[in-house]
Amino acid sequence: MRVGAHLRQDENPVATAEDLGIDIFQMFVTDPQGWKKPQPHPHAAEIRESAIDVVVHSSYQINVASLNNRLRMPSRKAVEQQAAAAAELGAIGLVVHGGHLKDGEDAAAGFENWRKLFERQADKGGFGVPILVENTAGGDHAMARTLESIERLWDAVGDFPEAGFCLDTCHAWAGGEDLVGLVERIKGITGRIDLIHLNNSRDEFDSGRDRHANLESGQIDPEVLAELMKTAGAPGVLETPADGISADLEYLRSV
Repeated sequence: MRVGAHLRQDENPVATAEDLGIDIFQMFVTDPQGWKKPQPHPHAAEIRESAIDVVVHSSYQINVASLNNRLRMPSRKAVEQQAAAAAELGAIGLVVHGGHLKDGEDAAAGFENWRKLFERQADKGGFGVPILVENTAGGDHAMARTLESIERLWDAVGDFPEAGFCLDTCHAWAGGEDLVGLVERIKGITGRIDLIHLNNSRDEFDSGRDRHANLESGQIDPEVLAELMKTAGAPGVLETPADGISADLEYLRSV
């Protein structure tokens, strides 16, 4: 298994990744709660040249599915800018949440907005890195909570070569999806899993709540998480509480 961790605010993530002995790390390229354009990273050359893979997580407020122009348009721009920053770092992809609509809005329009994201960028030469759509934990009008919604989303974007998929285990559990056999069910829809966000959950099954726990201290059997990781055949990134990351890595290396 190729495993790593999300390094939240590390100025020199390669040094931290080397200290942890991980194969991959995830990072932000801008304030995850804001809209600012990413600035050149002071350790960009070191990140590019490192043998440790990097993946970038987009900022949280992005919602390319939205029917609100005042949210959708800056979201598209943010994906374009953060993908360019990810490409500059040699990243394997940019993780983007599936997004959601408001009550009463037409889901088909939201899925079409996802398609338009890729269509518009294709006219500009593409993103430069895969866009890894991540499943989400809650919301009745989420674009990527259930397998049904993921299938509809993949019908819209799956034919674009830069479309990839990130499976978050806590989100799937909170969204009401049984983790046993989930890899096969997801691949039956998307044909691929490019990245695993390997997280336990503080909350019960189908809670709709996105609260991560360390691998051996949550509601999910850690053996199920380890087996899912092995089955997926994709690198895994821990987004678990920072003070338990070392123990999480030790557990994964022992199974």
